Amino acid sequence: MNQTMTHTIASNAALQQARIAIISANWHSDVVHQARDACARQLQTLGVAPARIHQIEVPGAFEIPLMAKKLAESGKFDAVIGCAVIVNGGIYHHEFVSTAVVDGLMRVQLGTGVPVFSVALTPYNFQPSEDLQGFFRQHFIKKGMEAADACAQTLAAHANVDALLSETVQA
Repeated sequence: MNQTMTHTIASNAALQQARIAIISANWHSDVVHQARDACARQLQTLGVAPARIHQIEVPGAFEIPLMAKKLAESGKFDAVIGCAVIVNGGIYHHEFVSTAVVDGLMRVQLGTGVPVFSVALTPYNFQPSEDLQGFFRQHFIKKGMEAADACAQTLAAHANVDALLSETVQA
């Protein structure tokens, strides 16, 4: 069996056996859940069994990094995906929150070795009009699917590197 085939088998097996958590903020859940649901559907399309995809809800974006840390440190998840909308409500608050969330997710990933993905978006000019809500719902569907694809590709890359690192080096 050649090295490429070995790595492909490792990648497919890693994805099929992956246990993935999707954390979603309840703030603007009508938009955020579009990303969560699209992500779960895309992961299933890519080969992850529905029973291996776990959805967890938290009140807002700010709570996502701590929950991601708890899940990643448990050793029971191969990847964590966080979904939220951080609204620019006319005060400077959204920039601090978005920075804290994304930085927190990166620290979780680097500290635990578990891949963590962010669909924590700060849309410009988020308004409650139906036209804009429809636009953001569609945008979050796209971003949820992109997060699932990135998750699958990252898990495959890690499986390939793990297979490469476990190979015996021939002189």
